[in-house]
Amino acid sequence: MAKITEYYKKKQLMEQLIDELSKLEDDESLKKDLVFERKIKELLADEDKSAKDAMDVLLIIDPTLAPVSHQTGSQDATPSGTRRALKKYTNPHTGEVVKTRGGNQKTLREWRAEFGAEAVHSWSE
Repeated sequence: MAKITEYYKKKQLMEQLIDELSKLEDDESLKKDLVFERKIKELLADEDKSAKDAMDVLLIIDPTLAPVSHQTGSQDATPSGTRRALKKYTNPHTGEVVKTRGGNQKTLREWRAEFGAEAVHSWSE
């Protein structure tokens, strides 16, 4: 009997997913996104370009999309190879000062957990 129970559960789940998919397919914003995707793929094919080429174009349009570089030798290097600016955070509650080039510093993480990210960000100079 376990197999038949599993069968009906799966069938019910499948019907639910079919219903959700049908609602999605009726969504106008999804239709527009699918048309856009098709046009991009056609353009890439027409120009004999790959998805990597498309990513390169996106980086030209918006350089902030570049992933953080993890080059050997320096964790503080940005994608352009220059060092990040040194930031100084002063905790107004304790007077403690943290100087860092990255946002993932241990004390900053603790402060964000305790006081919130926006508050800690406002402490930077």
